[in-house]
Amino acid sequence: MAGGFAGVEAGGGRAEQYEGRITPYFILACIVGSFGGSLFGYDLGVSSGVTSMDDFLIKFFPDVYNRKHAHLHETDYCKYDNQVLTLFTSSLYFAGLVSTFGASYVTKRHGRRGSIMVGAVSFFLGGAVNAAAVNVAMLIVGRVLLGVGIGFGNQAVPLYLSEIAPFRIRGAVNQLFQLTTCLGILVANVINYFTDRIHPWGWRLSLGLAVVPATAIFVGALFLPETPNSLVERGRLEEARRVLEKVRGTHKVDAEFEDLKEASEAARAVRGTFRNLLAVRNRPQLIIGALGIPAFQQLSGMNSILFYSPVIFQSLGFGSSAALYSSIITGSMLVVGALVSMVVVDRLGRRVLFMEAGAQMIASMVVVATILALKFGHGEELSKGVSTVLVVAICLFVVAYGWSWGPLGWLVPSELFPLEMRSAGQSVVVCVNLFWTAAVAQCFLAAMCHLRWGVFILFAALIVVMSVFVVLLLPETKQVPIEEIWLLFDKHWYWKRVVTKDPKYQGHHHRQEMAAAAVKPVGTSE
Repeated sequence: MAGGFAGVEAGGGRAEQYEGRITPYFILACIVGSFGGSLFGYDLGVSSGVTSMDDFLIKFFPDVYNRKHAHLHETDYCKYDNQVLTLFTSSLYFAGLVSTFGASYVTKRHGRRGSIMVGAVSFFLGGAVNAAAVNVAMLIVGRVLLGVGIGFGNQAVPLYLSEIAPFRIRGAVNQLFQLTTCLGILVANVINYFTDRIHPWGWRLSLGLAVVPATAIFVGALFLPETPNSLVERGRLEEARRVLEKVRGTHKVDAEFEDLKEASEAARAVRGTFRNLLAVRNRPQLIIGALGIPAFQQLSGMNSILFYSPVIFQSLGFGSSAALYSSIITGSMLVVGALVSMVVVDRLGRRVLFMEAGAQMIASMVVVATILALKFGHGEELSKGVSTVLVVAICLFVVAYGWSWGPLGWLVPSELFPLEMRSAGQSVVVCVNLFWTAAVAQCFLAAMCHLRWGVFILFAALIVVMSVFVVLLLPETKQVPIEEIWLLFDKHWYWKRVVTKDPKYQGHHHRQEMAAAAVKPVGTSE
């Protein structure tokens, strides 16, 4: 038994027999687990604010500081175009990219909780090193440690939330990761707003406070239950059943537990899980979950706005404090978007949110590009009215991303992979995501300098491509049990032509029909 068809028996039609309720134990597990996202969010927010603080620039990047305060028209778009400065941001994501493969091993062999704890420790060390930094090399070392923490956290947390959640609310539960990411960004923006006024060491406080969420997550993880899926995968069946009963609040978990055991048996039969991602039967998961969605999430341009929002606003003529204040506004919009998504994702579905947000994000980027093309780049500050329109357009972009590509970029890939490939698949997701995060972070300021307003048109064009990709290739996954999602590709207009070419498909398809018949209630008929 191999690949994506391992879920065949697991998908034996038992979903309607799942029982359970929302328990305090489940709520605690979700809250503590989801706070892994706060590490990612806090770093996004803090690094964007710190790179615009004068005290930080004077100490580490004096050339950028001098260029920032030179009122030459050619520097309107290019004030912050410095590859070492962008390396300060992107080095974290390159480190996370590499570390995610180590995280895959830890997650599979030692559980999702183990990866979360390793990530918290590394993030703590990175925050401490950055706060004490005396040169650029020390800053980069701290960023690498932070990157390892994010690599482990982003690999484990979406899996943890998807596996521990009842399938009917899996979308909302998984999006707690995005919500805590957004809250981390917002908190970091508020901290930056106040530490910018503490001279000359306010930036150290911003960077050093990263140890607070890392400590909270590590302590919370000590009391966190491992997911039943992970325990079954590691052969700890009795413990897995106890946890499942406690999380679901009932002893009637036979149907769900059988699905977990059968998925685990299929997983153990598979060798070379990373290689298995390339199999024909797993092509949908590879193209959509491992490559497409994680790349497109970053190519939307959203993280560029998060990384550099204070820098962007200062380049557009906002003062330092005003720029940081504008970042608080955009951070708040992300939180609003995440809350909206949590409420509607399991009602409207994933595809509707992707498509609506795509149209809104494209319109926002076109408005930003048009205003900049007509009004900006002549060495003068923008008028208050034009600046307000720009902020509103960026906020509309951010809130749309906040209820679509932000949360769904983590939710959808975590749903698609069968158990035997889930850890490996999520590692590829994080790897691709962080690669493009780092690449966009490293290139954005240079692109803004050379393409000027055209960089926003470029992002708008990429969002068009992303939206078409979703419309044509992504099946709706709302309220489908996680161990049965692979079956959706059998019915998809395009993917069914691909997966049926796999030579092992027919045998697995026959076993799926037999399993479904075996669990059918007495007295039912075709």
